Amino acid sequence: MDESIRHHNPNPILRANPLSKLLFWWMNPLFKKGYERQLEVEDMYNVVNEDQSETLGNRLEEEWAKEVERTKGGKRQPSLFRALFRMFGFEYLLLGLILLLEEATKVIQPLLLGGLIRYFTPGSGVGKTESYLFAGGVSLCALVLAVTHHPYFFGVQRIGMKMRIACCSLLYRKSLRLSNEGLSKTTTGQIVNLLSNDVNRFDQAVIFLHFLWVGPLEAVAVLAILWHELGPSTLAGFAVLLLLVPVQGWMGKLFSKFRTKTAKYTDERVRLMNEIIAGMRVIKMYCWEKPFGDLVKKVRKSQILGIRKVYYLESFWEAVTINGRHLCVVAVIGLMHYLRQPMRTGPVYMLISFFNLLRLTILRFAGNGFDYSIAGYVSLVRVETFLQLSELPSTELGRHEKDYSPAKNCRIVIENVHAKWDKEVDQPTLQNVSATVESGRLVAIIGPVGAGKSSLLMAVLNELPLLEGSISVTGRLAYVSQQPWVFSASLRQNIVFGNKYEKTKYDRILKACALNKDIAIMPHGDLTLIGDRGVSLSGGQRARVSLARALYMDADVYLLDDPLSAVDTAVGRHIFENVVQGYLKNKPRVLVTHQLQFLKEAEQILILKEGEMIGKGTFKELSMSGIDFSSLLKSDDEQTDKTASGHVTSTSGSHHLQRSMSHEPQSKLHESSRHRLHSTSSKSHEVINGNLRFSVHESMRGSELSLTSVGTIGDEFSAEEVQLPEEEERHQGTVGLGIYYEYFKAGAGIIKFLLLVFLCLAAQGAYILSDWWLSRWSNEEEARYSALERHNALLAEGYNATNITIPIVDTNFNVSVFSGIIGGVFLFGILRALMFFKVTVDASQALHNTMFASILRSHIGFFDTNPVGRILNRFSKDIGHMDDLLPVTFFDFTQCALLILGIVGVAGVVNPWVFIVVAPLIVLFVIIRRYYIRTSRHIKRLEGTTRSPVFSHLSASLQGLHTIRAFSVQGKFIEEFDNHQDLHTEAWFLFLTTSRWLAIRLDWLCAMFVTAVSFFCVVAADSLNAGLVGLSMTYAMTLMGMFQWGVRQSAEVENQMISVERVLDYSRLPSEAPLEAPNDRKPPPDWPQHGRISVQRVSLKYSTDTPTVLKNISFTIEAREKIGIVGRTGAGKSSLITMLFRLVEPTGSITIDDVDTLQIGLHDLRNQISIIPQDPVLFTGKLRRNLDPFSNHSDDALWKALGEVQLKNAVEDLPHGLDTEVSEGGINFSVGQRQLICLARAILRNNKILMIDEATANVDPRTDGLIQQTIREKFRKCTVLTIAHRLHTIMDSDRLLVLHDGEIEEFDAPHLLLQKPEGLLRKLVEQTGKTETTNLIEIARKSYENKNRDDINEEVQASNLAEIMRAISLHDVAMTIEELDELRMAENKEKEAENGTGDKEEDIEDAAEKVSREESETKDPIQDIGGKDEDLNVDVGEMDNGVKSVDGPTGETPVGDVDDEVESEEKSKLLADNGKKADDLDVDVGKVDENDEANETENLLSKDEHRK
Repeated sequence: MDESIRHHNPNPILRANPLSKLLFWWMNPLFKKGYERQLEVEDMYNVVNEDQSETLGNRLEEEWAKEVERTKGGKRQPSLFRALFRMFGFEYLLLGLILLLEEATKVIQPLLLGGLIRYFTPGSGVGKTESYLFAGGVSLCALVLAVTHHPYFFGVQRIGMKMRIACCSLLYRKSLRLSNEGLSKTTTGQIVNLLSNDVNRFDQAVIFLHFLWVGPLEAVAVLAILWHELGPSTLAGFAVLLLLVPVQGWMGKLFSKFRTKTAKYTDERVRLMNEIIAGMRVIKMYCWEKPFGDLVKKVRKSQILGIRKVYYLESFWEAVTINGRHLCVVAVIGLMHYLRQPMRTGPVYMLISFFNLLRLTILRFAGNGFDYSIAGYVSLVRVETFLQLSELPSTELGRHEKDYSPAKNCRIVIENVHAKWDKEVDQPTLQNVSATVESGRLVAIIGPVGAGKSSLLMAVLNELPLLEGSISVTGRLAYVSQQPWVFSASLRQNIVFGNKYEKTKYDRILKACALNKDIAIMPHGDLTLIGDRGVSLSGGQRARVSLARALYMDADVYLLDDPLSAVDTAVGRHIFENVVQGYLKNKPRVLVTHQLQFLKEAEQILILKEGEMIGKGTFKELSMSGIDFSSLLKSDDEQTDKTASGHVTSTSGSHHLQRSMSHEPQSKLHESSRHRLHSTSSKSHEVINGNLRFSVHESMRGSELSLTSVGTIGDEFSAEEVQLPEEEERHQGTVGLGIYYEYFKAGAGIIKFLLLVFLCLAAQGAYILSDWWLSRWSNEEEARYSALERHNALLAEGYNATNITIPIVDTNFNVSVFSGIIGGVFLFGILRALMFFKVTVDASQALHNTMFASILRSHIGFFDTNPVGRILNRFSKDIGHMDDLLPVTFFDFTQCALLILGIVGVAGVVNPWVFIVVAPLIVLFVIIRRYYIRTSRHIKRLEGTTRSPVFSHLSASLQGLHTIRAFSVQGKFIEEFDNHQDLHTEAWFLFLTTSRWLAIRLDWLCAMFVTAVSFFCVVAADSLNAGLVGLSMTYAMTLMGMFQWGVRQSAEVENQMISVERVLDYSRLPSEAPLEAPNDRKPPPDWPQHGRISVQRVSLKYSTDTPTVLKNISFTIEAREKIGIVGRTGAGKSSLITMLFRLVEPTGSITIDDVDTLQIGLHDLRNQISIIPQDPVLFTGKLRRNLDPFSNHSDDALWKALGEVQLKNAVEDLPHGLDTEVSEGGINFSVGQRQLICLARAILRNNKILMIDEATANVDPRTDGLIQQTIREKFRKCTVLTIAHRLHTIMDSDRLLVLHDGEIEEFDAPHLLLQKPEGLLRKLVEQTGKTETTNLIEIARKSYENKNRDDINEEVQASNLAEIMRAISLHDVAMTIEELDELRMAENKEKEAENGTGDKEEDIEDAAEKVSREESETKDPIQDIGGKDEDLNVDVGEMDNGVKSVDGPTGETPVGDVDDEVESEEKSKLLADNGKKADDLDVDVGKVDENDEANETENLLSKDEHRK
């Protein structure tokens, strides 16, 4: 489908001659191009046929099928190893012969070196000519090694690449065939891990596997040669070598153990960072930076502890492997000394060369082969386990093509279907479902959440296995999933879906799906690339693209799983009329919907409940059978109920399903809890006396205008802007020295760094000193041996005495010094490694902490403009490189660099003639490296960019698996995957070949260096001795392989230092204002007391180069006002929240209760404002921590908050209650439950100001109603600002703030605003439809009238209470009580006169009045307030604008501010404890609710009269 990934550039290796292939000359044109300019995808060479993903995938699929077929008898399990061996085994064995030749050459070279050294030994008998032959032989061996080494490594790496490609292709094909049972046993993460990590081990294992048999053969050959030269002493060295092998195995186990533990902490840290980055807006608004910061620090600390343990082991093992040959040489020489064997220079340097060789072959390569074989075997088992998961029957994959027939015969027949997702669950998912869908007919499926609607469609698609019954489909199916599926490609590719592009048909579909205007404003039209999962599109756009794709497939039968839920009312009506009843009118359609207004147009309606079909028929038939369609389907109206307080509430009765992967059982955790939740918020179907009754109080979804696509039906939709993410900044050129400085500065101060430099130089110095001392010692021993030989020869000839002086060699002294130096080599080696790894790990930890702190304090705009994946990449990949790869690579490079410098230095000092050749070789080396680095950097970048689409395509395929299978386009997706793999293979192939191109040229330079050293030694024989020649030649031979490895490691260090550079970039982000203000600017502890908000001349822009989103706005919100905020997309609604929370710093003045919020700390401000966000965000961990991360509240408070949002029963049903683990993203809770948890958070915070950001946009209408009801009850005395999604939720607000283009267009009561014919609010309301407009106007009118009536009552009561308040302020409580009693008596007499009451009650009133006066005269007025026996208890406290009267029991009430939030039952309990009876009137002069005080006072006075 993605044509952009295909290009034509034939691979020149196909035309290259054998010499060109051997020396990689065919790569020269690419290097030239890469040196001149940056390489692009089009410059990469096409893969050859043998490396193609399709070819390899087909071959492995066939071999695996053979394995499965052979094991059907049950005798053995199918083996992926056998399948792979049949494909690549022969080629791999041939490459083993090349390795054998290379290792044989390495064994021969020390023998020739021994011959060359004998030329410098007195009396050896080796002539000049023979010495030149020996020198030529050593040089020839170096050239042979340069030629044979690289074809072997390139060959095995290419086989490893083929194995990886074949396995990836097979795994992808398997993933497309997995049944639901198979899917339930794996996860997307596991499949991605198999493709990204497990199969990569094949690349590494095949490189070193041959050394497991070549190494022992080589060791036997070396043992035989050294036995011949040195005798039994050789066994001491081999004993040490054999002891090191099990030590290596033991350390390998420890490595694996520590790395496994560390990997768990790494996964935990990355998962945690993913949640934090994704939920950063919520974290900042809730002031949760500290608890999450502490959580990350805790996990990071555990991770670093594990990493340190790994590097402690690494330090010891590096010292052993680098200096392992010293141990072997010491053991051999020690035994020779004990056995009094002569120590000859030639055999000693042969010994050193051979143990150098065995150190690499046995300890390094064979050890790696063993470790990687174990890891490869584990990966093989994991892959085999996945390949054996259950899959759909193969006959089902192509059934739609096979069953294709003309459209007139297309149909779906469902007969008595029983099915369930989980066989272990007793309750079936579907039972007794039957239906027939003929051509041209629309069948609608309705039912509550969890009824099985999506599952029925899955059964039709054969995704849900049937227990009983049958489903037959005639014709090709098209399926539109409830969760719109969009993959990373252009918009056109998402719609065309690999089919032929037909413009006329395409344009017609765009118009039907209302996509024309959206495409018109996209940067590149329908060729605009949309991000992974369609992140750059809105939810409505994704839904319409998914629908357009189904239409373009031109299928015969259509299954539509609630495609209208993600779009607003107007667009939903347009799509229903133009697509469901228009474009598809002649085809069978099955529509799952919660838009009940469309049911009238369906030919048949199926009603499901708990998987069972409880109703079926036409709209008319179901209406006659007792279903209350008169209230259920009242056009677009909503029924409204008047609450006791006079407010008008409006909730919806349809079930608006919002679930993730509702048809898959693994995402439906705790289903019983969800049913319980649903049952608390809605009435469901009932069967009464055998008759079906569908009882729903409310009518429709209500006013669900999302205000994003406003306009009239037809072509008048307003387009939604596509938000494309910013391009990530990339650094060009090499990494500067400043990055290295910052890196080491973070890990070490100047003292530590100097100590590290000293240890590196000391370790290298000790290494060279040990070899120099051995050279000196061997020369002394050689001179002594030669003198003894001549002396003995003369004695044998008959001489009684000779004049030959036999040198005295203190062997014990030499052994002691040599052993001491070797001890120093090990000591300094271990200390160097420990210090180096400590510095690098400390640097990684410090830079991680700095970056995390920087991210946590960064402006929210940073997270808006950078995708989560981009930021997470710094914490996963870049920090991972700094933790695991960079320390080892940097250490390896440092060792190689010091060794190379030491080798060249020693060779030059021994024989200055060598410098004649070294100078031009260094020049050549610099030129070649610079030439290589520039191209390799481009290829490394291309390899990274071409790898990502492979995993993105896999992830997208798994997300849209049911859609892919429904459309029967598995073949196209397999082809697409193979194309992505081929593109990555092109880059990987170039990475392998460029590495070999450099390595072979550097090895040729080394061969020239070895040749120069060997021949110059012969030329300068007169000034050299055997020890110095052996030292310089041994070092020069060591350079072979090491030099090219060191250079490649230097390039790798530079590549990995890019990660440090990227981390440093994120460590310098601009920071927000301080979290806490200085003491002189801190607000009072009890601030805010009222919640009055004043905004004056405020402007807001998200960055300096973006337009102003709020333009000089001013408004005032009084305490406890309920404000609704409306406006179209981009009007600035969400920017108001940004402004008040100071997520972006505004200009102007914002005060809350007269405190300037721009001058205080961010936490001082944000802690005092509660918010219910639009998207409910839950974090992994216990539910308790999600509600109360600071542990500020008791369990009782948490349960009470859950009870108030109707979640208590649902949580109690969970196995662990409050300690239930929340899954990633909260997917084990429904969207509605998640939103209610966020509401419970707000209740717990109990702040004076609450902000609601379209909190009900993603929940079903019943949950919406529950949320609205809870908000009205629990936040009655708070200032509430609500950004509207459904207009009916804010029509009873005190005032509406209408925004347009960042300016306040209107701000008044909704009823008054709707009286303006040209007003913006009026226009927005009218776009919901005529009926709904009438409904909304009525809600606003009734709310306005109720509020005015309340205001009038308040004015009357306020005038009566004015004198009371004045008297209280003067502490004249007695007078206040008298006047209040007189007022009551007057009112009571009037009522008694009207009602004809007797004198008895008057006597009671007189008696009560007399007692009251006597008490007021005898008691202090202030003490009287708190008295226990008074008739009237007046509590003087803070007063706003009036007096609030509370009808309740008398009792002792403390003087002061009484919290008006105390529940009535709590007050009753408190007073009952004091032993008082609730007989009198308790006037609480405290915080007064301006809206309710008058009504409450009037009602309570009346109640008091009746009690008396």
